[in-house]
Amino acid sequence: MTAFDYPVIRLRPKTDARAIRHGAPWVFADELVVDRRTRALAPGTICQLQDEARAPLGIVTVNPNSKIIARMLDRDPEAVIDHDWISLRLRRALALRERLFDAPFYRLVHAEADGFPGVVIDRFGDLAVIQPNAAWADLMIETLAEALAQVTGVQRIVKNGAGRARGLEGLPEEMTVLRGTIDGPIPVVMNGATYMADVMGGQKTGLFYDQRPNHAFAARLAPQGRVLDVFSHVGGFSLATLAGGAQTALAVDGSAPALDLARQGAAAMGCSDRFETRQGDAFAVMEALAAEGQRFDVVICDPPAFAPAKPALQAGLRAYERIARLAAPLVAEGGYLCLCSCSHAADLTAFRTASVRGIGRGGRRAQILHTGFAGPDHPMLPQLAESGYLKALFFRLD
Repeated sequence: MTAFDYPVIRLRPKTDARAIRHGAPWVFADELVVDRRTRALAPGTICQLQDEARAPLGIVTVNPNSKIIARMLDRDPEAVIDHDWISLRLRRALALRERLFDAPFYRLVHAEADGFPGVVIDRFGDLAVIQPNAAWADLMIETLAEALAQVTGVQRIVKNGAGRARGLEGLPEEMTVLRGTIDGPIPVVMNGATYMADVMGGQKTGLFYDQRPNHAFAARLAPQGRVLDVFSHVGGFSLATLAGGAQTALAVDGSAPALDLARQGAAAMGCSDRFETRQGDAFAVMEALAAEGQRFDVVICDPPAFAPAKPALQAGLRAYERIARLAAPLVAEGGYLCLCSCSHAADLTAFRTASVRGIGRGGRRAQILHTGFAGPDHPMLPQLAESGYLKALFFRLD
């Protein structure tokens, strides 16, 4: 196979190709000539993209069933997407993470930002979880797994084919062990805390590496304090604050399995006596805690994405405002409130406005101490705002 064997697709007349030339990673369906031949291409087909004057722009992967009809793989129009190409990009991604982290626990591939459109790979020591959220990666999953094992030395590989992104690509949901065996949760030491990652049945890949620097900042606020961690998952913030010297931590989540993993993590840290959990709807639990007169020195709310896409933006912002309104009264005088959003559609300004409004409606005044984002193993592609999805606002409340 050479690059000249790839089918050719073209931008529509009058489509401005400068964005593609300047680094934009996506081509939308209304920007491409979608004729009968293009519509007949199988999802994941690799093509050469040309502008209307037939000048090559690069090698892309095409999915006629997706609104994002083409994703840029390589700006070299002669590139061949094969095992060697994948290995080279994996080595680049690995070199960055090995420079950043002392232990092999991190996001190894962050989709477009690492040159792998629609692909996420999280590493847990000798195990890696691949999320192939684009059709091309689903087709090349065995090649991707083979290159991953060779480049990193991981011995166990899981394909996590679940989630909203795959549905948008028309891909089925499936969970498969591609290499080795999985016999239980994976212990991950991060910021001095021990987390138990369920790579086969947990949320996403089993652990949220993106919050690592925000866990650390919260831990700096918590020594000798009482901590409330709402939407805690496996204890991300609460266990980090316990490792940082918090007196007690209460983790709240709707998932019993997630809270069980959080308790396992606390036990592994030797701090079960300082850790409590409460299962239930987060909004209802916060209302109940307020009715009980509970107050905490640090309150963290890290909910799921309430605004994953533009149609859900206004409802999502109302939900973030409600969280802030319910959380603010639970913060002790002079205490700290951390509010997080992983919504692509809600930018920092909109999220901050909703949060501040909610704090005010909760009867409190606030200072913004710090604005946190995802860690450096989640690099941001400058031309793709969606790759900078995570926001964490830290307030001190009067």
